[in-house]
Amino acid sequence: MPHDAGQKTHWHEPKNGENAGHGAFGRPSSPYDRFMEEEGIPIHRAVGVHRVQDLPLKPWARLGGKGSYIQLYGTEGLWGMYIVEIPPGGALNVERHMYEKTVLVVYGRGSTEVWQEGVPKKQTFEWQPYSMFSIPLNTYHRFVNATNQPAMLLCGTSAPNIMNLIGDANFVFNCSYAFTNRYAGQEDYFKANDDVAPDKVRGLAMRKSNFLPDTAYCELPLDNRRSPGYRRIEPEFQGSDFYLWIGQHETGRYSKAHKHDSSAILVCLRGKGYTYTWPDRLGTQPWKEGKMAEVIRQDYEPVGLVSAAPMSGDWFHQHFGTSKEPLRLSAWFGVNNHPSRKPGRPGEKLTDFGAIDLKKGGTAIPYHEEDPYIRAEFEDALKREGVPSRMDPNFYIKPDGYPD
Repeated sequence: MPHDAGQKTHWHEPKNGENAGHGAFGRPSSPYDRFMEEEGIPIHRAVGVHRVQDLPLKPWARLGGKGSYIQLYGTEGLWGMYIVEIPPGGALNVERHMYEKTVLVVYGRGSTEVWQEGVPKKQTFEWQPYSMFSIPLNTYHRFVNATNQPAMLLCGTSAPNIMNLIGDANFVFNCSYAFTNRYAGQEDYFKANDDVAPDKVRGLAMRKSNFLPDTAYCELPLDNRRSPGYRRIEPEFQGSDFYLWIGQHETGRYSKAHKHDSSAILVCLRGKGYTYTWPDRLGTQPWKEGKMAEVIRQDYEPVGLVSAAPMSGDWFHQHFGTSKEPLRLSAWFGVNNHPSRKPGRPGEKLTDFGAIDLKKGGTAIPYHEEDPYIRAEFEDALKREGVPSRMDPNFYIKPDGYPD
């Protein structure tokens, strides 16, 4: 029979009618959690942040600048994020790692050097505020600040996926394998490409380019799925599985609410506004039902963040732009997290449920079924900003033949 003796604690079988174990317990830290803590910089855990520029920064020995980790609710174990500031006229330390990294320039101007193991020639490209690019897997790279002012980068990575699987930081940062099938030093690898084509999965507008010079003002094709006049593009970074898109709502209009799994982080690129998010168990009209206490609001402006479907996912979320210019957001999902990219049976039928109304088999709340508080508050917010509403009253009328 198990027993306790000296300083050792032994496991005891449960008595008749009892279950083994504690029943309730605290979630243990993952290898990636422990890695972040050992880095000695702040870790921001929340639903969002008004502006990443306002987060605390501390010296980061490994990278050579100042930084802060960001782990918004719902992304734990799925993908990671951090900001790092490059000192004026300085550069970050050379890096190489076995995880993917997508970079958005928050402020500043500079350049990035990229090269492979055993290949002395470096490729260099320049960036500016709101440039976005992907670092090829396990390549050497260095970020250089060419000005006398600081520069800040927002980075999304698959580090949690790799570290939680491997559990060995030395391997993650010091593996010599070159993924030449992803990057072999092509001269045009970081050349901007404006060609638009349908993506191979859902047929939405896609731009194949490893470098976007200005995500805040680049042209976006008409999409219409989230709101009338909505525009959207999917950048496809060669050799990268980090999924994201860039979308824009017209001034004076807002998106329909919809729900999906956790992982999506919205990055504000232009304009300002707010997001409401709430668990689907509250229903489609939480204010009307007196359940507004559990609704979470996150305000933002460039470069602010919000976890669209936090916690365990299946949270409704709805986005509102209140500025005189359009609200432009970039949604980052990490790797293999977007519903259309998740593993499953090859060829099984999937639908774009976030763009389909609830009564038609999707997860979107049509304007005519949303909580009346939503429209009233949005119109009040626009008045305070001196922005006219462009929400046509017809948007709120149930169409003929619509399911009951």
